[in-house]
Amino acid sequence: MNWDKLGNLLSPKGEGRFIIICLGNPGPKYRGTRHNAGFEVADRLGKAHGIEIAKAKRKSVLGEGVIAGRKVVVAKPQTYMNLSGDAVVELVGFYKAELLDIVIVCDDVSLPPGEVRIRKKGSAGGHNGLKSVIERLGTDEFARVKIGIGEKPSGWDLADYVLGSFGKDELEIMAIGLDKGAAAVEAMLSKGIDNAMNLYNRKVETAKEKEAREKKEKDKLEKDKLNKEDQKKEKGPEAKALGEDKT
Repeated sequence: MNWDKLGNLLSPKGEGRFIIICLGNPGPKYRGTRHNAGFEVADRLGKAHGIEIAKAKRKSVLGEGVIAGRKVVVAKPQTYMNLSGDAVVELVGFYKAELLDIVIVCDDVSLPPGEVRIRKKGSAGGHNGLKSVIERLGTDEFARVKIGIGEKPSGWDLADYVLGSFGKDELEIMAIGLDKGAAAVEAMLSKGIDNAMNLYNRKVETAKEKEAREKKEKDKLEKDKLNKEDQKKEKGPEAKALGEDKT
């Protein structure tokens, strides 16, 4: 795939709609589960940009609108995760989208909870939804935003884990990560994929971690300031003595 020198994920023409396809499982039974992180990002994008994701079309529920000056479609496939590729090819065909004009948003068990990774291409990494998309598109060269949900605990069945809900201790970090996932999609559209990767492919901080980091930085600044003041005091008598020698 030819990426431009800015790492832009948009097709050269940029005339068609950009398709943001957020993976998950439909129905109230799966709402709030780890595997539905993609749907959560879709909801955030819809709310932020006034896009109502309610129209049933092409094996998805979707909404059309504008993000960062670009016409977009925000879609939630309704095929269930393992057949996500069926909805993706329907959407790509209907909107006549190029591969550079789609991004897949999904969960990832290999990333710590709340961490975000943007990738230009890559394997499914054991994710059945991505596996289906790759099989149906016939390529893995499409952008994706992955939201970390953490590794399954030892002895757990993977399906039980991804279809389970987040624990109370995970809710804060996941809320931050889901917000970052939505912001990452926005940045891909406004700044290009390389710039978005530089901004968002990093560790996410909880409020407590941010507070601790900022306190540490503040303490260091105060310590450096005190050290400089001590050095000035030590040099004072020496400078005065040197001045007296000169006279």
